Amino acid sequence: MMLSDLIAPQKLTGPDVDITSLSADSRAVQAGSLFAALPGTVADGRDYIGSALKNGASAVLSLPGLEGIFVPYIASDEPRQLYARIAARLNAGQPETIVAMTGTNGKSSTIEFLRQIWEYAGKNAACFGTLGVTTKQGVEPLKHTTPDAVALHQTLQGLAGSGITHAGMEASSHGLQQYRLDGVNLAAVGFTNLTQDHFDYHDTMEEYFTAKSRLFTELAPKGVPAVINVDGDYGRRMAKLAQDAGLDVMQVGWSGDDIRIAELSPRASSQNLELVWGEKRIKVELPLAGEFQVFNAVSALGLAVKTGVAKDIALEALTHLVGVAGRMELAGRKGVGSTDAGAPVFVDFAHTPDGLEKLLRGVRPHTMGRIIVVFGCGGDRDPDKRPKMGEIAARLADIAIVTDDNPRTEIPAKIRAAVLIGCPDAQEIGDRAKAIAHGISLLKHDDCLVIAGKGHEQGQIVGDKIIPFSDVQIAKELLSAGKGS
Repeated sequence: MMLSDLIAPQKLTGPDVDITSLSADSRAVQAGSLFAALPGTVADGRDYIGSALKNGASAVLSLPGLEGIFVPYIASDEPRQLYARIAARLNAGQPETIVAMTGTNGKSSTIEFLRQIWEYAGKNAACFGTLGVTTKQGVEPLKHTTPDAVALHQTLQGLAGSGITHAGMEASSHGLQQYRLDGVNLAAVGFTNLTQDHFDYHDTMEEYFTAKSRLFTELAPKGVPAVINVDGDYGRRMAKLAQDAGLDVMQVGWSGDDIRIAELSPRASSQNLELVWGEKRIKVELPLAGEFQVFNAVSALGLAVKTGVAKDIALEALTHLVGVAGRMELAGRKGVGSTDAGAPVFVDFAHTPDGLEKLLRGVRPHTMGRIIVVFGCGGDRDPDKRPKMGEIAARLADIAIVTDDNPRTEIPAKIRAAVLIGCPDAQEIGDRAKAIAHGISLLKHDDCLVIAGKGHEQGQIVGDKIIPFSDVQIAKELLSAGKGS
């Protein structure tokens, strides 16, 4: 495709060239490539222009003010935004219906539940984000929650080419702020909640909120549906912004004007849900445990109906939902017998203060005995949340075991020490497998063990290496071997 067509309506100065690929990685550049020299927080793409030119780059996109470039040079004040739009044009083809979901917690579960409802309604559906790309054929890995713009549009093009008509995607604050979603044709958008996270990237909650709000104020076309949980202050603010932007806002949650959660009655591994929708009270048996799962399911319900699924079909689909990997996933039970269901062991991705609080509050109505939690905090990430998560564990769990999460380049013991400030009476076991084994050994009849922080992850990041590690697999092996019994 000609460069002048790719950057339109921006005018091209200098010779026009045929562009066959786009990359922000100078190592992936070849003849026919447009190299995007993008400024970043870790590396600056402008430092690699020389390398890209040696590899045969046919053109360069970057900020204004560069000199000595002997190929066509596109200067833009927002090169990342133009990069995303070029990626969309070079990789044409998207599913007919695309829904983007943002928020701190619940994005993965909401879009997966939406995918299941679409599929139940006969749609050829997919979703992608933290867990990878999920279709009815299974899951394929994806490197980032919101991938680089080129990878994102290649994913969308591939899904459309395989016959996918409905796709749900996670929209991270990083991806929104870095313009990765620009060029995606959105049919609906959604918001779960906003709580402390990513303070290694955002300086304040307000900055974090502003990054999320781009989905509603800049990217969603006027008139498209926006399903927003309004139980928190940020949800109510986001609903107001979406309304002011001309979106068709549906408010959901305990305080929802459109779909209101009226009552929950927990059962052993499910819950009876009563909704108020319009003038009707509707009862649904949700085959999932935990109040936070209700929020995700109700948001998915609203998005499904707003994207064309009949209301009765969508409600029926709720009764068939299957939990998401690593989201309050039942790894097994200890002490299973003919008259004893066994003490459950759950694995969850909760890695923020709000996520951990929702998780522990979510399992409490389903637990007659003690709640035991094994958790830690990641290294090279927001250190302020560590004592906060410790305090939540001390307050809401009966026994807390502090262990390592993904220490990355930090000293694990220092991370644990920061967590223990909030829960000084917790037990400290650095080795995560040993911590899980100890948690299982403590389980008695009617107790519950929750392993929090890593969820679906298949590795533990120590230093600059990823060591194979799965909370679910470790728990299954320990339970199967009867360790700690």
